[in-house]
Order: sequence, then C-alpha cells, then structure tokens
Amino acid sequence: MAGKKSPWGGGSGKGPDDGDGPVGENGDSGNDEPGSDKAKGPRNPWLPPGSEDGGRRAPNIEDIFRSRGPEGPRRGGGTGGPGFRLPPRPGGKSWFPVAVAGIIGVGLLTTSVHLIDPQEKAVVKTLGNYTRTLDSGMRFSAPFPIEVVDVEDVTGVRVVRIPETGQKAKLILTGDQNLVDLSYIVRWNIKSLENFKFSLAEPVETVNEVAEAAMRASVAEKTLDQTFSGQGRAEIEQRVRLRMQRTLDAYRSGIEVLGVEIAKADPPADVVDSFRDVSVAEQNADAARNQASGYAQQVIAQAQGEAEAFDQVYEQYRLAPEVTRQRLYYETMERVLSKTDKTIVETPGVTPYLALPELRRRAQQAQSTTTVTPQEGQ
Repeated sequence: MAGKKSPWGGGSGKGPDDGDGPVGENGDSGNDEPGSDKAKGPRNPWLPPGSEDGGRRAPNIEDIFRSRGPEGPRRGGGTGGPGFRLPPRPGGKSWFPVAVAGIIGVGLLTTSVHLIDPQEKAVVKTLGNYTRTLDSGMRFSAPFPIEVVDVEDVTGVRVVRIPETGQKAKLILTGDQNLVDLSYIVRWNIKSLENFKFSLAEPVETVNEVAEAAMRASVAEKTLDQTFSGQGRAEIEQRVRLRMQRTLDAYRSGIEVLGVEIAKADPPADVVDSFRDVSVAEQNADAARNQASGYAQQVIAQAQGEAEAFDQVYEQYRLAPEVTRQRLYYETMERVLSKTDKTIVETPGVTPYLALPELRRRAQQAQSTTTVTPQEGQ
C-alpha cells in the first residue's frame, strides 16, 4: 500500500524507504509550510467555499454562520429543512407578493359581504360615524376599516329579572306605608337599532333602572292588600309597562317594552310570622263581620215582612173594623191557647174534660226523676 494516497490527505503509512512526511500527488512532501500554496489534502466538506485556512482544519461556529447568505444557507438541505425554498414563478420572481395580495383580497371580501338573518339588522359606521341601517338579506359595504358593520338581533325577546338571582330582596313601600318584597320580570326587544346603538351607553342597565323606578311609583299607588290580590297585580303590571315605555321613548332608546310580570309579592322575611298572625286575625274579623251582616239582613227581612203584614191587616181594619177586631181576637187566642194546657168546663152537670196531656207529662217527669235504691244486705 506504499505510495497510495489516503482519502484523508496523507499516505497509508511510512515504509522503510519513505521520508519524514507523506508524499503528495506531485511527489512533494506532505509536510509543507503552512503558507504554501500547495494542497495539503482533500478539502473539509464542512468549511465554506473559498476558505483560506486550508482543507484540514476543523470547522468552528463562525464558519457555519459564514456559509449562510442573505437568502439562507448556500448549501440546500432536504425538503422542509432549514434551506427549503418555494419554487420561483415563471420569470424567476417570488410568490410572496402574490400570497400577500391573496390574503388582502380575502380579507376585503369577507368584510364587504354580509349575510343578515331575517330576525337581524345591522348598522354601518363609516370612519366611525353612523351612516345607514341594513335590513336582512345579503348586503354589501366598504371593506374594513373604512366601514364597520354591527349586526344585532332586533326581534328576539330579551328578559330582565329584578332582582337578579342571588341578590337581596327588593323591598318596596306601598301606599299604606307597608313594605313588600317584590320580584318581577321585564320582557323587551329592539324597535330602532340605530337609537339602541348610539343613544344609550348601557341599554340593559338603563332598562333595569327605569323598570325599578316605574315599579316603585306604581306600587306606591296601591295598598298592601291590593298588591297581594290578583287584580291589583294586573293593574301594577300595566302601569309599570306604560311608565317604562314613556320614559324610554323620552330617552330615544329604541327599546319596546313587551310586558311586565310580577313573579313574587311577599312580606319581608323578617316579619313574615307576624304578618301571618295579622292575616289570620283579619280573616277571623272578616268572618265575624260577614256573620253579623248575615244575621242583620235576616232580622231586617223578617221585620220588613211583619211590617208589610201589619199594613195589610190595617187596610182590612179600615174597611171593616168590627170584623177585623173579632178576627184578630180569635187568632191571638188561638196562638196563646195552643201553647198552654187547658181544662174546659161547660155547663153544670157535664163531666169535665180530663186533661190527659198534663197527666202524661207529669208521669214522664216522675219516671225520669225516680231512682232505684239498693236493698240492705246485698
């Protein structure tokens, strides 16, 4: 193997006749001076092209970064590697401007075409100022940010619960200076989208505050009993709705109040037991008053009937005084004698009437009061 070139730049070894160093391709010694222009062996594949330090030196980190150009590494890697590049367009131009133009075009298209549902409407702001309202269907506008389209459901019913779940009881003063714990529901929707969007800063909070003010004003016109009754509740609900609508229209809120429903009307929790006692007492008083009123009506009706009968008798007396007097005497004696025990004695010599009813009554009384005494020795 003597004289053959090593693939790593030196010979395969020293023979007995070899010199001090390896022999190059041209017969020169392999231990030339560092500044020699002669090759010292195959170039290190990890060094950048044109390196002046020779081919046998190990690469360092500076050589690796020096091998990268402004467009990436000069030595291409595999597909998807650090040196991956898109194939150029015909003519050698880059695809980057085309990709940017496509992204901008899709953005302009999506912000210019709007599909609005039947229950929705949209307001358009041009450079931040309101310009128009879009109805349902497919609508077009200038792209963002020239025009901004805000879509809103205008027919859906929205519900506000007062007080909200978990909050304290809402105590309201009635017209007779009593407190009542009320919870109610307000249903509303949007009738003017532009007013709803641009007239009020907080539309939902405004509905809550207007509803509470209207409820307090309406309850203050009713007593506690009227607040608990069904008819009184219906009147309060109607008044609250009208008051709310009048106030919201004055604000140009674009809100329509569909209805108000009182869900609960109870006394305060701290006095509920005392309130029940008072309610029971009032019910008992009402029952006593009703009973007395019924008895009074019965007595009055009886007196009126007797007075009417007396008037009729008086009319007959005016027509025939003697006959009427005799008849009244007979009727009076009949009523009196029918309730007493009688013994009728006629002319002398006739056996008197035996008072059998009186004897029978006395016998029954004696039998009921008689007791049996036990015999001695038993």
